Amino acid sequence: MTEVFMFPGQGTQRVGMGRELFARFPALEQEASEVLGYPLGRLCLVDPDRQLGNTRYTQPAIFVVNALAYRAAVADGARPDVAVGHSLGEYNALEAAGVFDFRAGLRLVAARAEAMARVTDGGMSAVVGLSETTLRFLLIRAGFDTLDVANLNTATQTVLAGPAADLDEAALILEDAGARMVRRLDVSGPFHSRYMTPAAAQLAAVVRATEPREPRFPVIANRSARPYRRETAADLLREQIDHPVRWRETIELLLDHPDPRFTELGESTLLTSMVRQIRRDRDGSAVRRPRQRVAA
Repeated sequence: MTEVFMFPGQGTQRVGMGRELFARFPALEQEASEVLGYPLGRLCLVDPDRQLGNTRYTQPAIFVVNALAYRAAVADGARPDVAVGHSLGEYNALEAAGVFDFRAGLRLVAARAEAMARVTDGGMSAVVGLSETTLRFLLIRAGFDTLDVANLNTATQTVLAGPAADLDEAALILEDAGARMVRRLDVSGPFHSRYMTPAAAQLAAVVRATEPREPRFPVIANRSARPYRRETAADLLREQIDHPVRWRETIELLLDHPDPRFTELGESTLLTSMVRQIRRDRDGSAVRRPRQRVAA
């Protein structure tokens, strides 16, 4: 059996998250608050200033909750053979594998969040019910060269990123062409697209200052859908921001491992839902497709 740990990313935040974990690991909550310069527990549990939905705060909060969930799982006897994370969650997979420690990982995430939050001109839309090939064809035919494929989540769930007006206009065309759903995501910018290249450049200096270690167990990269190596870690982290998340390819790679068992950490079942759909698509066993949940 291959134990696969999965870490979710942005979009899974909610007020009240991490309550039991903060109580279980108070020293790490305090350390996170010191690194960030604000009380993280108060942000997650109360969010008095309504900042939890702000990318600058969302990403560090999710990283910490995911990291504590990993420690709880290990303390309870679980051990991963492989780890993956969706977008931001990849930083948790790397921290779990010892590529960098908790404090260094949180600093990287805070820098990433700050860089990404500065790019606000645009957004993201989830498209469900069309294959990647069909979706790309429709966008080309309609002249939407301003939109990028940002997340390849399942065979029929793709996320687009780009200017807000173009996303809204494209939605009408895609729905007319047979998409079951086109929905704008509650994010602050066009993540994982060409528009994030300035953020990738800003993060590059921070990543270079971090000395990554060889992973203790394999971590599959969003950028390449292949395992991280120490010598490529910095480039993969920088490029992750302005390139698509290749989630479907990642899970298909892991499905080829001996008897893979997927465990989603944090406070989400979103990735588990996508794994279930990818299995169905791969096996060809689904007569009708269930409603899909969407990850940014």
